[in-house]
Amino acid sequence: MKNIILSISLIALLVSCKNETTKEVESIVPNEVVSTESYQPKIEIMPISHATFAMKWDDKVFYIDPVGGIEAFKNMPEEDVILITDIHSDHLNLETLNGIRSEGSLLIVPEAVNEKIKEDQSDAEVIHNDQSTSFDGFKVTAIPMYNLTEERLKFHEKGRGNGYVIEKNDYKVYISGDTEDIPEMRALQGIDKAFVCMNLPYTMTVESAADAVLDFAPVEVYPYHYRGTEGKADVIKFKKLVNTGNSDIQVNQLEWYLN
Repeated sequence: MKNIILSISLIALLVSCKNETTKEVESIVPNEVVSTESYQPKIEIMPISHATFAMKWDDKVFYIDPVGGIEAFKNMPEEDVILITDIHSDHLNLETLNGIRSEGSLLIVPEAVNEKIKEDQSDAEVIHNDQSTSFDGFKVTAIPMYNLTEERLKFHEKGRGNGYVIEKNDYKVYISGDTEDIPEMRALQGIDKAFVCMNLPYTMTVESAADAVLDFAPVEVYPYHYRGTEGKADVIKFKKLVNTGNSDIQVNQLEWYLN
C-alpha cells in the first residue's frame, strides 16, 4: 500500500514539474517578428506637378516638396509626413506649406529650408546630409544633392539641400531632389523605387541621369522634375537608354505636367 501511495506521489510530482517547465518555456518565447523577405508594401504614387507629389505607403501618406497652393492638394489624402528638399520655389512655397499642413504631421527639412520657415513651422525636424530620423517603422535618410558641372554649380551647392531615402522593412524609395549624377547617387544600394530629376540648366542631362541609374540599378525608376528653361527633357530617350543598358530596370512614366 505504501508503495502504491509512493508511486502516485512520484507521478504527481513529475506532472507538476512538467507543467512548470512548460510554463517557463512559454514565458521566454520571443514576440513574432515580421520577415522583411515577405514584406510587400502597398505604395501609391500621386504626381501633382514637376517635383511635387504625394505617396501613400501602407497607412502613411507622404507629401514631397508641396508647392502649387492648397487647390493642388484638394484631392489628396491627408498627409502624415512632409519632406522638403531645397529652398527653390519649385520645392518650397511657404504659403502652400502653411495651407496644407495637418496638425501633428511630421515635417522633415534641411537646415537652409528651416531658416526660411522656422517662424511659421517652428517644429520642423532638421536633418543634414547623411543623417537619419525614424518614426513608426520608417527611416528617412538625407542624401546629398548638388551640381558637378562648372556652369551649374551656382544652382545647387553641396550640403544645402537633401535628397531622401525612405525605408521600411528593407524596402527603399529614393527621391533625388535637384542634383547631377553625383557619386553618392551612384553608390546607392538596394533601391526599389527611384525618382530621378533631369532638367537643364538646373540639374543634369537625360544621358547623365540614365548613366547614374544604370550604376545604382533600382528595381523601378520614375523620371520626374524634367521641365527646364527650354521645355521638357526627353523621357522617352531616358527610358531607351536605361533599358538598353539594363532591361531589368522598370521605367515608369507618369504625368507630371498638364501642358
